[in-house]
Amino acid sequence: MIEKIIKSEAEWKKILTPEQYRVMREQGTEPPFSCPWGKLGIGAFSCAACDLLLFRSEKKFESGTGWPSYFEPIDPTHLEELVDDSFGMHRIEVRCARCESHLGHVFPDGPPPTGKRYCINSIALKFIPKK
Repeated sequence: MIEKIIKSEAEWKKILTPEQYRVMREQGTEPPFSCPWGKLGIGAFSCAACDLLLFRSEKKFESGTGWPSYFEPIDPTHLEELVDDSFGMHRIEVRCARCESHLGHVFPDGPPPTGKRYCINSIALKFIPKK
């Protein structure tokens, strides 16, 4: 089990940019196709708030949705999944298991072998190049 990082919302506001705070702490969504990075090479993606490793670049795919998409996390225990029935839709929200920051959603329309599409806000991630 992942050890939790607990901070007050005031502490998160000091750590995150205003847009990161809106997305990660207030369950916002960045605009589609606003990802500032494209193909970054081989590496991993961590939570922008707490640095927990979440996804590998080899598991990233082009979904056409406008958000970075992955078909498999580094470790399923690094993510929490919660039912999200907001906006008249039934979705599964994905949060960082360490700091409970909102990352995006997971959908059952991804490629093999998992059939999952983790649709993640780019602002919620940090890229770590493989050395």
